[in-house]
Amino acid sequence: MAARSPRLRFHCVSIVAGARGCAAAKSLKDVRLLSAEAPRLPLAGCDHPDACPCIYRHFDDRRRGPRRAADEGGLADPWSATERRHFGRGRRATDP
Repeated sequence: MAARSPRLRFHCVSIVAGARGCAAAKSLKDVRLLSAEAPRLPLAGCDHPDACPCIYRHFDDRRRGPRRAADEGGLADPWSATERRHFGRGRRATDP
């Protein structure tokens, strides 16, 4: 039996309308849907259900690009200029 790759929790797809894509597919342009929730192709309102040119584009995650300021190279909290955490001895007896 062949080894299967692990299923990604937030695997998603977007629908890419072909050159003759219908209005239903074009209305979903740049919308990412979880794979389990994505509609089957051809879509319900497809103009050419027998020769639908639409395809799925797969993504590992539903999110796009960096979401936090620290991911973009900025400060995580620009209003806090001083470090308030104390890095002394820990609370446990085994901490150095």
